Amino acid sequence: MHTDEESVIDLIKKSGLVNPVDLENAQKQAKEKSQSIGDVLVSLGKITNKDLARIKSQILGINYVDLKGVAIDPDVLMLVPEPIARINNIIAYKKTSKGLEVAMTDSDNLAVIDFIKKKVGIKVIPRLTDDESIKEALLFYKKSLQADLADIIKKEGANVKPMLDGNIVDEDGGENKSDKDLKELASDVPIVKIVDTLISHGIISGASDIHIEPGETSLIIRYRIDGILHDAMVLPRDTSPGVAARIKVLSNLKLDEKRLPQDGRFKIVDDSQRVSFRVSTLPTYFGEKIVIRILRENSKGFSLEGLGFHGEALERIHNGMKKRDGMLLATGPTGSGKTTTLYTMLDILNTTDVNISTIEDPIEYQMNRINQTQTKSEIGLTFANGLRTLLRQDPDIIMVGEIRDTETAQLAVNASLTGHLVLSTIHTNSAAGAIPRMIDMGVEPFLIVSTVRTIIGQRLIRKLTSDKEEYFLSKSELESLEKITDLDRMLKFIIDEKIVKPDATWKTIPFYKPKAGKESANGYVGRIGMHEVLSVTSSIKELILKGAGADEIEKQAKKEGMMTMLEDGLFMAVQGITSTEEVLRVVSE
Repeated sequence: MHTDEESVIDLIKKSGLVNPVDLENAQKQAKEKSQSIGDVLVSLGKITNKDLARIKSQILGINYVDLKGVAIDPDVLMLVPEPIARINNIIAYKKTSKGLEVAMTDSDNLAVIDFIKKKVGIKVIPRLTDDESIKEALLFYKKSLQADLADIIKKEGANVKPMLDGNIVDEDGGENKSDKDLKELASDVPIVKIVDTLISHGIISGASDIHIEPGETSLIIRYRIDGILHDAMVLPRDTSPGVAARIKVLSNLKLDEKRLPQDGRFKIVDDSQRVSFRVSTLPTYFGEKIVIRILRENSKGFSLEGLGFHGEALERIHNGMKKRDGMLLATGPTGSGKTTTLYTMLDILNTTDVNISTIEDPIEYQMNRINQTQTKSEIGLTFANGLRTLLRQDPDIIMVGEIRDTETAQLAVNASLTGHLVLSTIHTNSAAGAIPRMIDMGVEPFLIVSTVRTIIGQRLIRKLTSDKEEYFLSKSELESLEKITDLDRMLKFIIDEKIVKPDATWKTIPFYKPKAGKESANGYVGRIGMHEVLSVTSSIKELILKGAGADEIEKQAKKEGMMTMLEDGLFMAVQGITSTEEVLRVVSE
């Protein structure tokens, strides 16, 4: 079912939608840009998306449908999962005795029609529609979620509201009525359904975190997707105690403790994956704010290449992992993918001839044949105490979730000195910054040069979809980039790794911009790491012993071939993986 250009042009002529001169100019432009005549006419504003969809429907003999203003039954809508609908621009809108009618913008997408047919088990009847129609219909997924909760919220409102001003504990030591009521509310079917819906929607949306934020008059739900927070829905304030209580029950937290922060976790088994959830509660003026971190237990199968490592950086990491002692450190802010990098390295190192033990807070992924321990500071099981115990467990490789104090830093260094390979993370802005940070923690420089082998600095950047738009850097853009990086050095990197031809110049190298399309409304989908990998060479060891700062160490590392995070980001921008705007946004944070 394909519309050929001649048929489209012929029908446009007959319809009189476009005058002959404009049509002729559009044909020339379509030929020059290798675009379809329909897309060119839409971009020039000569016809609308709806006009183009109607023309295609006439050529193909497929009925056109306009979904604007059409009320879609939620049960019918949900026959096509939201991710499938968004990616493929397809909506299930009517179910009759003849079959399931679906509206779509691409009549050639036979694979998705076949998928839906197998899923619902009835005949699928395709109809053509336009992009605007699809966009409006996609809102029904969000609306149906709200509608699904409307009756529950209405029912719960009267029950929950009187509890908002209730005391937490009776001062006379009697029975805690509020705690008892919260337990009942947490197990109530409507509240269970609200929380289950929030969590399942978060998983489907690909969110990394769910934020549940009480306000004066409402409960705001937000999802962090690809590193950016998005408003998901607003619930009545009355639902807050029940939602908080349900999440506390799932996480095995104290229901009657609302004055102090709490941390917990729980797990569910999804259709295709096991998902863990890390829960953090924080008292705020209007109630407890809850953040749920979604941890998909799929670390197995990650590769360093898949995380974004390449070339010299990749080789340096592998060289560090070949050692049987010393330290490998991952640096970066919270949420920069450090733990995933360490787990991927552990997965590579996890062979039958080594004993691997970890001390973590929290255990984000469970791995076979690795002895993982969760810290519990309330009973004295800290990183430092746990590490002491691990050293008596005959380990070959140790992973310390984070070096955050002097005692842990010194123990990790001593462990690496006594024949153990130690992997850990440390919070600094760059790879070179890890050195002065360790010195600030009280680790002697001579111990650092004796133990630290490789330091990885990283950030996560959003990836462009396949609908990206190609362009070339302007003179002003090149001048701006020259102020923050050495473009000659950058050009050498991309030529050496054969990303561009040897005679390429910045004026001839294409870059890419995000473009809204079938895969994403903002032109981005998923994230990948940009990295810098610093090897502690003899010259860098000399600088450390002399007390050099991070800038001096980084300068020497660059002389020895280290690609900085900014350079690695631009490297991926040249490849079309991300955009220069995204790289600069993340680097400047």
